Amino acid sequence: MAVLVLAACTSSPSDAGGGPPPSPGSGPQWSPKAGAAFTEPPELESANGVLEATLTVAKRDLEISGSPVVGAQTFTDGFVAPTLVVKPGDTIELDLVNELTEETNLHFHGFHVSPDGESDNIFRHVAPGTTAHYQLEIPPNHENGLFWYHSHAHGISEEQVAAGLSGLIRIGNVEDLLPYQDTGIVSQDLAIRDIQMKGNVIPAADEEMFKGPQVRLINGQLKPKMAMHPGETQLWRIANIGADQFYDLKLDGHRFHVVGEDGNPVARVWETGHLVLPPGKRFEVLVQAGDAGTYALRTVKYQGSTPMPNVVMATVEISGDAMTAGPIPESVGSFVDLADADIAARRTEVFSFAPGKEFKPQINGKSFDPNVVNVHAKLGTVEEWTLKNTTDEEHPFHIHVNDFQVMSVNGKPYHAAGMQDVVLIPAHGEVVIRMPFDDYAGTFVFHCHILGHEDPGMMAVIEVEE
Repeated sequence: MAVLVLAACTSSPSDAGGGPPPSPGSGPQWSPKAGAAFTEPPELESANGVLEATLTVAKRDLEISGSPVVGAQTFTDGFVAPTLVVKPGDTIELDLVNELTEETNLHFHGFHVSPDGESDNIFRHVAPGTTAHYQLEIPPNHENGLFWYHSHAHGISEEQVAAGLSGLIRIGNVEDLLPYQDTGIVSQDLAIRDIQMKGNVIPAADEEMFKGPQVRLINGQLKPKMAMHPGETQLWRIANIGADQFYDLKLDGHRFHVVGEDGNPVARVWETGHLVLPPGKRFEVLVQAGDAGTYALRTVKYQGSTPMPNVVMATVEISGDAMTAGPIPESVGSFVDLADADIAARRTEVFSFAPGKEFKPQINGKSFDPNVVNVHAKLGTVEEWTLKNTTDEEHPFHIHVNDFQVMSVNGKPYHAAGMQDVVLIPAHGEVVIRMPFDDYAGTFVFHCHILGHEDPGMMAVIEVEE
């Protein structure tokens, strides 16, 4: 298994309802339409080695899944953000126009690029009414895979991402690494997220946000209908681009064949019935359709600090002429196993909640301070980190710029199939990782990717020095 199960922080509607439960009061209600044909996000694609784009952040009144909504925060006129499509070696030239009444910024989650200047620099603050230019040089040897972009504004990232400020990025084509060049393969992008309404209004963080049931969407759609032929093999790129909630995905009657994790083609393809996706997690999987019929893609019930109910995310209708199932590869990518690496430093990072009535998530007993460097590392070295969790919840650990290899979970060896940028730390447990600091010096962060934990303090600063 690639990740560990974590209970969601809030509940969601069950299979029975087509949409959210009604809110108190007599105002307009959000009434999303379930069962529309599956659609993918719009795309912005690079040309001649450059992706030039402008994203305008604003609060907008629009439709989500066919029903009017007030107060979404979006990058364009639609709720579903455009997917940025680039190649290794490309340059992204992007203008971020901030029409909000508060600051914002951008993080390019999973990118192995510089953390400084106009690149993936989350210490930038784009003030209201201003425009910031981002320029990212993607290295020619960057892995092909699925990534995403989102607001990383300190203290308000949860509110902004939950209201809509996140979207997908694809670098290269994983299809080129699969054995389907002669026959071709249908690929689908699935950006999953949850949303909460007060009537038909997305509430602000200081109102009702995150206090009620969450409705779970795929590409902004409620329970869309996907289509496959019997025996057909499809590539699904799946990312959790929400703020806080977790998904344990299962396709009734089928299995997933994992060919990519966190933007890294895997050295060993594995088969599983479940994909656990905390915030920020991505998987690329092959799905082979079975017999004709209708099957539910669902996030299943599991128990934790708060039980998450069984929720249908989509239906897959298998019909039409049968196709010959394509071969499942044994390997797609490769990685340098760090088991025998020279270790320059060993560190322990403890994720905890400070005692007392005030909710204070911390790392090593300290709350995030952007002006304090918590870890100093050296460029060109490998470090081993032990990630400990003293709480009753699991925490998805994420670090910017550099991926890592998981070595063990709760003392048991972990046989990694590739590198990752998100791993779950078990409740009252620990994970050991090894991380190479390659190519880029600079200052960036690591944190719990539950944004409701990151914002109040469960984040720290690392500086990689020449």
